[in-house]
Amino acid sequence: MVLDGEEWRRRVADHATRIDRYVAPHLARREAHVKHPVFDFLFTYYSYRPAQLRRWHPGFSVGLDDAEEYADLKGYGVVGAGVSPGSLSPTRLGVTPEYVRSQQPLVAALHRLLTATAARAPHFGCFGLHEWAMVYRLADDETRHADWPLRLGPAGTDEVVEGHRIACSHFDAYRFFTPPARPLNTLSPGRDDRPAFEQPGCLHAGMDLYKHAFRLAPMVDSDLVADCFELAWDIRVMDMRAAPYDLRDLGFEPVPIETADGKAAYVEAQRGFAERGAPLRARLVEECRRLLTASKSD
Repeated sequence: MVLDGEEWRRRVADHATRIDRYVAPHLARREAHVKHPVFDFLFTYYSYRPAQLRRWHPGFSVGLDDAEEYADLKGYGVVGAGVSPGSLSPTRLGVTPEYVRSQQPLVAALHRLLTATAARAPHFGCFGLHEWAMVYRLADDETRHADWPLRLGPAGTDEVVEGHRIACSHFDAYRFFTPPARPLNTLSPGRDDRPAFEQPGCLHAGMDLYKHAFRLAPMVDSDLVADCFELAWDIRVMDMRAAPYDLRDLGFEPVPIETADGKAAYVEAQRGFAERGAPLRARLVEECRRLLTASKSD
């Protein structure tokens, strides 16, 4: 498939407009040295820079005519099906088969993780307690977001942790538990055994669909990356509304997971995110399959 200059530049502009509603406020806050306890996470914890997120890619097997600006981007080269390289226009560029082959270990690892997660039944009983375990037995001024008070105070927060069963299945949340909170977790997820633990009801597994998508860029199209980013954005809002911090001054009404009503609200949102994440995970699995097949057949 080949896109002419007019078509792909239109898609570039549409993608930038879509992403700028998230990126522009972040860049303004960064310029003003203003931290945001909810939204900074999408740009600091995840390694994809705002400029990278804003850049549009068509994905592997799509060529771009008159695309000199892509010539120096990682993974790109002169492309064309059934034509000798010397006869191709040097401005018809796309992700090359050679680059796809070089990424096969990454693609295979993501395929294993995504298929294992998709095959597992979702669990909806964690109630976001990972955020509480990250501040367990810490004072207000020792927490990750020390500018924002704990809604129940340190003692009340500790009581919530101690009064619940903690069952965090996501290593990248579990690894931030405070030392006294780690033994309270009923699971022991590790860095190298994510496929054995991750499950589709987990909010962090849903947010990480964004990470998996951008790690596959530029081999996958930017629409998929943006879809995963917007899901991660919405999940992050819920994650922090259910966290122990009091963020009402920022407009985030708490979801009090220490109460029955709060638990019910959290589970309802968790189910909704799992339903939104399922087709995105399926698309990522299919993209991995396509890239693995292309790598073997080329």
